[in-house]
Amino acid sequence: MKKMDRSSVRIAYLVTHPIQYQAPLLRRIAKDPKFELTIFFRSDFSTKEFMDPDFGTQIKWDTSLLDGYHYETLPAVGPSDRFSFWQPWNYGLWKRLRKGKFQVLWIHGYAMSFHLYAMIAAKFLGIKVLIRDEPTLVSKNRGKFKKAIKRAFFSYINVLCVGFLAIGKMNKDYYLANGVPKKKVFQMPYAVDNNFFQKKARLCPPNRETLRASLGLVPGRPIVLYASKMSQRKRPMDLLNAFSHIVRNLTPNPYLLFVGDGEMRSYLEKSVTKMGLGGDVLFLGFKNQGELPCYYDLCDVFVLPSLFEPWGLVINEAMNASRAVIASDRVGSASDLIHPWRNGFVFRAGDITELASALIKVLSNPDRCRTMGHESKDIISKWGFDEDIKGLKSAVNAVL
Repeated sequence: MKKMDRSSVRIAYLVTHPIQYQAPLLRRIAKDPKFELTIFFRSDFSTKEFMDPDFGTQIKWDTSLLDGYHYETLPAVGPSDRFSFWQPWNYGLWKRLRKGKFQVLWIHGYAMSFHLYAMIAAKFLGIKVLIRDEPTLVSKNRGKFKKAIKRAFFSYINVLCVGFLAIGKMNKDYYLANGVPKKKVFQMPYAVDNNFFQKKARLCPPNRETLRASLGLVPGRPIVLYASKMSQRKRPMDLLNAFSHIVRNLTPNPYLLFVGDGEMRSYLEKSVTKMGLGGDVLFLGFKNQGELPCYYDLCDVFVLPSLFEPWGLVINEAMNASRAVIASDRVGSASDLIHPWRNGFVFRAGDITELASALIKVLSNPDRCRTMGHESKDIISKWGFDEDIKGLKSAVNAVL
């Protein structure tokens, strides 16, 4: 661990488990002389091979999740490989917070009983609490009653927490709509390791045609890419339907590649057969984080058509590979990262005609498509870990 000076802030971070997107950010924060960081994980299941119920397959991440920072895994009662409001119940946090003499407790996610307990414990110990979470006003269906309950819940959370770390505009709007004062909201954008993805993407072009040939794809045909879980809320069928409308209206005809797995894969494969698109649509299965950059590099445009998507970090990844991006207006990252006609398009979730139109606008003009890709890289290069650390410092300085 680095030697700390008196001006550094002792900050504890509570999160359910090691997350592949967060590990490089935590390493960066741990190196910053402003912070003395300790992470408390509630489980370490993600560091081993595990079954992801949404992907429907065994996963073992190909990037390091635990190197470069100080952490502890809290003991727990009950299974610790899945999370609900009540489970698992961890213990020992109060003792660790008191012994560590922490000044700030940063919690990822507020809607779990143990996290509520952690907020209360920190309040009693005189520790300032910061919350970071993903929800937006459109990330779930909420009726008037649920909205009223949510506002009442936030009136309680507001007493326990001194700051909220907004991952983007739609997330910030969510906090404000639930009664959080504007002065308590700080920008800490949802980012991926831009350096990692850009470095990986730079290595891909020399092997692009080899990868294309290995997939049996004809040179010169544009490629539309979907890389996510194949679940109902992500609406991959909307993309397939939109693609079926445009595939014969563009010259040369495009391909559609599905990377990922999940409950809808079988249905999608059967639909492709019924539509007679067997030669135009490929299913490539789950790809690990280190493999994805070359699939982003292979495509011309990346699409995320989700009906409910709090953020969508795959958009960040594709932009790091200099690719045009299309997303629905229910994707949290769309309002921050996609600038219509500059680096892609945003369409109304579930509107297949509008999605098809966006695809045509991108694919019908190769020069425009390439320019959009370059713009994507410029935009995402200003939405990274530097901005995250700046936001965290602003929040810490304000609350202390």
